[in-house]
Amino acid sequence: MPPAEHSLTSLSATGETVHGPAVFATTHWSVVLEAQGESPAAQEALEKLCRTYWRPIYGYVRRHGVGAEDAEDLTQGFFALLLERKDLNTVRKEKGRLRSYLLASVKHFLADESRHAMAVKRGKGQRLIPFDDIREGERIEAERCDRLTADQIYERRWAFTVLEQVMARLREEYRSAGNVRFFDQMKKMLMDEPDRPSQAQVATEFGMTENAVKQAFYRFRQRYQTLLREEIAQTVAMPGDVENELRHLIAVVRT
Repeated sequence: MPPAEHSLTSLSATGETVHGPAVFATTHWSVVLEAQGESPAAQEALEKLCRTYWRPIYGYVRRHGVGAEDAEDLTQGFFALLLERKDLNTVRKEKGRLRSYLLASVKHFLADESRHAMAVKRGKGQRLIPFDDIREGERIEAERCDRLTADQIYERRWAFTVLEQVMARLREEYRSAGNVRFFDQMKKMLMDEPDRPSQAQVATEFGMTENAVKQAFYRFRQRYQTLLREEIAQTVAMPGDVENELRHLIAVVRT
């Protein structure tokens, strides 16, 4: 079982309910929609979302046969035009989900040759999206991506971007508390990695009882679940959409 699938399997079995208003009060996507992209806060929120979720768009463009360099320019240009246009009417049609909105937008964008050409020009010299580490990741994914459609690549990269954001947030919490090494061991246990330690090994390493390690791992997993729902909440318009997006993400990762 792949690591992410293992962790999501345990997540989906918890039966936890999400407390909508508490999680949802100031999410990035809700800020964007409420202001329709016009306020400085909405613009900042939309830029943050673009910086976070550019990988699915880049993967979609590449799967359409675009070379790496042109795909980078197109992706930069796509987001530059998106930020300038501030046209979010499509969101209503796409049920208010950033994932669906971006996919519909990039499909329309690639079908529009004039906009396509304009984006290539605008993409050159843009610094909105950090492409520094993309090529190594592309080599790793190349074989699998050859068997997937552009839509499937988009969905998988979306899902794994969400999971990466969650784990980065959780790591930062442990780093702030000076517990990065403990985080690393908890992560190995959560993701069921090949070199994962036993609870007894963790107890010995950190001078804890096995029961204390068991409780610490339970708290780690619960916090991971909470942060995952919070991350998903950043990308939907309504609190009630969080659970649907979570189920969708789990299904995508398992395929």
